[in-house]
Amino acid sequence: MSDAAAPSIGAEEPQPPRDEVDDFLRYIAHERQLSPQTVRAYTDDLGELERFLDRFYGSSEWTWGGVDRLAIRSFMGDLATRKGNAKSSIARKLSAVRSFYRFLHVEERVDANPAKAVRSPKKVKTLPGFLTREQIRGIFDSAEVRAGDGGFHAMRNLAIMELFYGTGMRLSELQGLDMDRLDLLGERVKVLGKGRKERIVPVGRMAVRALRHYFEGREIVLAQATRGDRRAVFIGQTGRRLSVAHIQNIVKGFLKQVGDEHGLSTHSLRHTFATHLLDSGADLMAVKELLGHASLSTTQIYTHTSKERLKKIYRQAHPRA
Repeated sequence: MSDAAAPSIGAEEPQPPRDEVDDFLRYIAHERQLSPQTVRAYTDDLGELERFLDRFYGSSEWTWGGVDRLAIRSFMGDLATRKGNAKSSIARKLSAVRSFYRFLHVEERVDANPAKAVRSPKKVKTLPGFLTREQIRGIFDSAEVRAGDGGFHAMRNLAIMELFYGTGMRLSELQGLDMDRLDLLGERVKVLGKGRKERIVPVGRMAVRALRHYFEGREIVLAQATRGDRRAVFIGQTGRRLSVAHIQNIVKGFLKQVGDEHGLSTHSLRHTFATHLLDSGADLMAVKELLGHASLSTTQIYTHTSKERLKKIYRQAHPRA
């Protein structure tokens, strides 16, 4: 590669997306109906690729059809060395590039997909963070004490925690949940997951009770709000739907009781839901359906706790244990 083609370390000013990227983003948003968060991630990833290719080719005159495998591999190398991206992040960005080029190929705008033959970096499998039964019990004891005074925020926050832990929903699924998807009499919820796939998940009695108490306060807030969102399950004091960031802060506030050193996040409640079910003998396929996983291999990461359960059964049942 010539010196002119080598990437330089300069400021990366965002540029307007090319027409092909615009068309792809519209396609995944409207035809594939991917979530706004996913569309935003694709936008960021492809924008990052465009800025790299401007540096790689020394100008902005390149075309998508002229990009080759070497350029894509160099992009991945840049993400790893100059930007210090984790392997999981690089693999996700490569997946976005592959999807984009697959779209261009189907649309007959390029002859080949240069990202297809590029290998993803091997991911380091890490066990997801989760809470023990004792930690969960402590968090809910605290949340129930706070909700006992009848304050709107405390009752809402308890309902959020109960529904998170009781259903294993993703953060985006809980944040976007509408009232017409909750059936408290039938003790179930219709969850709209990735790719707008719907699944029905049972809602436990503790979550149902917390939601009923919260809804009393919710009605009062909505009656006083001038622009309240009656569709949204979880709202703020103004009556509008809570943002993803707001819900994250609520959950993190409870998780701090456990300690920052455990590496817990909002997603840890979903991990805890799956872990506790499997640890109590739940069928792996049933947990897969409850979580809304497309592949069983995704759910199998939670089976690490089953080893402890098997040891316990062995000690209790085997005469020579």
